[in-house]
Amino acid sequence: MTLMILGSVALGLALGHWILPQQIVSHLDTVTTTALYLLLFGIGIDLGRQKEVWVRLWYMGWQVLLLPALIATGSLAGAAVSGLLLGLPFNESTAIGAGFGWYSLSGILIAEIYNVETGALAFITNVARELLTFILVPLVARYIGRFSAVAPGGATTMDTTLPVVTKATGTDMAVIAFISGSVLSTLVPILVPFLIKLKT
Repeated sequence: MTLMILGSVALGLALGHWILPQQIVSHLDTVTTTALYLLLFGIGIDLGRQKEVWVRLWYMGWQVLLLPALIATGSLAGAAVSGLLLGLPFNESTAIGAGFGWYSLSGILIAEIYNVETGALAFITNVARELLTFILVPLVARYIGRFSAVAPGGATTMDTTLPVVTKATGTDMAVIAFISGSVLSTLVPILVPFLIKLKT
């Protein structure tokens, strides 16, 4: 699966750079959005048939929130350490990490509240996180564990990376991944402005 994802990205790069005319490229956003909705619709149907998953989730109760809490903590800690190594101020590095993969919102928030340069860095960093998720999730699921495979996607496990997480970990993990992504998505507009305004 990892090889297929890498191959698809490489093929897309080649087609976009050398072959496809601009008229087709301008419609790609609509095509990819439609394809994503169809994938999520299919996953929804599959989830609806998995009654035991919902029973399991009910018994887990509030403990299901531990996973997004740990992912958020790990993301922020990793961002702080990376910022220290790269010479970025604490407020910038942690605010970028608090994007949790939601590149469009985090980049815009930081650009408006702080400055355009840091906003652009947040955008690029969180785009990279989403792209790496497609590559890493199958490997993490296979060699580390299914719960760990939810972590790389961060906020994106509620939408764009949910299909790859479901494929790699099984349908029963899809609900947990969706809840994790939803919680992290809710935290982005709270944590990013809070952290970027911190005094350094």
